[in-house]
Amino acid sequence: MLMFLAAACTSFEENPYDGALRTLNVRVVYPDGYGGYLREGVEVQLFDRNTSNRYVAATDARGTASFRVTAGHYRIAVLDRPGADAVFNGAMEQVDLMRADVGLEIALNYSRPGSLLIKEIYTGGCPQDPPATGSYVYDKYLIVHNNSPQTQYLDGLCLCMVAPYNSSAQGNPWTSFDGDGNIVYRDYAAVPDCIWQFGGGGSEFPLAPGEDAVVAMNGAVDHTKTYSMSVDLNREGYFVLYDVLLYSDQRSHPAPGDKIEPARHLKVLKKTARNFVYTISNNSPAVILFRAPEGFDLEGYLADDMQSNIAMGSINYTKIPWEWIVDGAEVADATGASRNKRLRTDVDAGAVEFSARAQGHTLHRRLDEGMTAASGYDVYVDTNNSSNDFYERETQSIRD
Repeated sequence: MLMFLAAACTSFEENPYDGALRTLNVRVVYPDGYGGYLREGVEVQLFDRNTSNRYVAATDARGTASFRVTAGHYRIAVLDRPGADAVFNGAMEQVDLMRADVGLEIALNYSRPGSLLIKEIYTGGCPQDPPATGSYVYDKYLIVHNNSPQTQYLDGLCLCMVAPYNSSAQGNPWTSFDGDGNIVYRDYAAVPDCIWQFGGGGSEFPLAPGEDAVVAMNGAVDHTKTYSMSVDLNREGYFVLYDVLLYSDQRSHPAPGDKIEPARHLKVLKKTARNFVYTISNNSPAVILFRAPEGFDLEGYLADDMQSNIAMGSINYTKIPWEWIVDGAEVADATGASRNKRLRTDVDAGAVEFSARAQGHTLHRRLDEGMTAASGYDVYVDTNNSSNDFYERETQSIRD
């Protein structure tokens, strides 16, 4: 006991843990033309890549945030939303603090909050009814929401997935890392298999402020007749991905129900695979909505394989420029050992985790209660970062 008390009162001249601590200084850099947003108090988040630890620091007037953390490997994320018309996101995936203190800059990307948003993604399926013990995954759907105060039109809007199909794929050949640990993206999103497009000539499919459009991605039928925890997708006003010639598998693409108008069948603009089933990840899709610039010959571009195609091994993909994307949402498999980022930071700076496949769970965008009360219609959070904007919901919203 005497020895313990003596040791407890000893004054160390140096911190015995100092060798295991590192200082990280992060300076945020705004894009050209947006330097006026530089200010004190912008939140910088630091994530330990080997644990669940998260650290937060605010920038000073020069845009620098400082951390004092245990030596290790980290990820940085910055989200700045200074007003309703601007969002700045930045991320750095690989920060090595094992050997020494580090000072670095993180470039922020500007984006404008969207009008048409992905509100809900349901791809995980549901359990079969007892005594069966399997799962059912051919009831997938997506909800598009008008988040703006003006009527928006779905006519000509395109929907597709971005490669790799799953976040836990063995590597992402479409990205690389620079010397500072930043992800380097190609100039386009690589789209596998198919691009779908809403029909209409420009004003046939309006969405009023706060309205939704449900898109059945497999069968637009009442799935609850066979699986009680599933959903009824045979409803007036719903849309469906359906092309009986190109996707002829009847289990995954049955003929739409009697309440689905033929005009609401999305058409195939381009198909690069020979599958008879449209492939959508059950646990971690990366989904985008896009439009080509006004006056651009999209069908001509897609028909010209020299312009729009890119091959990776024996598989062909379609190149969609990031600037065309209206909204995107990336899902990460929470049970996967690895996690690949697929969407560029200005489209989606993060990813929402999905943990419960085949349980009827969905990924749903968070409601902005303050803006909803002020606007008089449902307004959802839109920071172009699915980590913040979405949550995992235990039941499909269209069952409410």
